[in-house]
This record gives sequence, C-alpha cells and structure tokens, in this order.
Amino acid sequence: MGERSDLSVIGTDPAAPARPPTSTARTIGRLVLGAFLAFAGISHLTFGREEFLAQVPGWVPANGDTVVLASGVVEVGLGGALLVLPRWRVPVGWLTAAFFVAIFPGNISQYATHTDAFGLDSDRARAVRLLFQPVLVIWALWSTGAWRDRPRRGATID
Repeated sequence: MGERSDLSVIGTDPAAPARPPTSTARTIGRLVLGAFLAFAGISHLTFGREEFLAQVPGWVPANGDTVVLASGVVEVGLGGALLVLPRWRVPVGWLTAAFFVAIFPGNISQYATHTDAFGLDSDRARAVRLLFQPVLVIWALWSTGAWRDRPRRGATID
C-alpha cells in the first residue's frame, strides 16, 4: 500500500510544499471525501438548505441561513481542494479535520434539542450520527496523510 498513486494530477502546483507519495487507498479515500464534501456543500446551497438549517444551534450569534450558506461554501471549497489540489493535501487535510470539529456543536445541538433532520428522527439515530463525526476527522487526516506528514518536534524543515 505504500506505492505512489498518480490518480490525481490535476491542480499540481510547483509552489506547493513537496510531500511524500501517498498510497492508492489514501488517494481514493481523499477523492471520495472530496466528492462527499462537494456534494454536501452544494446541498447546503440548494435542495438541503432547510434540513441543514435545523442543525444550526439557536445560540449561534448569526443568522441560521447565513451559517448554512457559509458552511456550504466552505464545504464546496474543501471538497474541491481535496479533489484537485493533491500537492496541498496535507494542509487541506488539517483544514478539513478542523471544519469537522467546528461543526460538531451543531450535531450535539441536534441531539440535545431532539431536532429531526436528514431522517435522524430518534435520539438513537442522532447519537449514532454523533459517533460518526470523529470518523470524518480521522478520514480527513488519514486520506490526506496530514497526520503521517505532520511536522514533528526537533525535525528540521528543508
């Protein structure tokens, strides 16, 4: 699994930081996550807007629709970056993981307030959804090699 994957050559930026090659499995994982995020972002902006609005906690000091639209734009951007900027995969991986952490309070709020959305119409279903959020964080870090290629203490930067 340590072989180099050349599935992603679009968006190769010579100014991007050089990274060790990644496996085919990680590349496929990154591309699937990118497609998932792009689709989710588009749904925030179009047909799923009302459902996503149900996940915005009441304590957020911004208009709920604005939050949904902004998070949709971020998801489209992150998804696109995962798909077409393979040389930037590590920083994009960290940003994607941070995004998944940032939106977690919305999932907690949906559970705590018993809000139905996306077919999550029971506390059990909403609890299962909460357990899936760390999986998304791990997926972002693994598929981009962000954790593997993170700077380490005492390491020199070329």
